[in-house]
Amino acid sequence: MMIVRNCFTAKPGHGSKLAAQLKEAAAASSIQRFRVLTDVTGEFNRVVLEYEVGSVGEFEERMREYMTNEAFRAKMKGYTDLWISGHREILQVA
Repeated sequence: MMIVRNCFTAKPGHGSKLAAQLKEAAAASSIQRFRVLTDVTGEFNRVVLEYEVGSVGEFEERMREYMTNEAFRAKMKGYTDLWISGHREILQVA
């Protein structure tokens, strides 16, 4: 099993809006188990969308689905206006 984390630094004042948008978008996709995390300590305005995949192949399949899932794409519209930077982490569960 692997954990995928899409980590964003939201623009000031936009963290909760980005978190809500990611939560709605994930619910509109085939992501089975996901959670949206926001900062309590550390870097300000941090928002993380975290979910599980069985393999790198499943991650790649999910990325292809995002490109064609119109409901997901509609929920994600404009999300790039809400963040300054971001990165993805893919971690193997030991």
